[in-house]
Amino acid sequence: MTTHRAPQRPAQQPVRPVERAVVAGLLLAGVVGLAWIGAMAFTIAAWSG
Repeated sequence: MTTHRAPQRPAQQPVRPVERAVVAGLLLAGVVGLAWIGAMAFTIAAWSG
């Protein structure tokens, strides 16, 4: 028979710094990607006309 219990996890765990950095990096990459696509569309439109 088990003589101890596993510790209970808190209802909401704090966000780990590494996860926060990864999410921030992904968001930054998404914004930069959208800006790059917009710049390429602008460049192609400028070349066309």
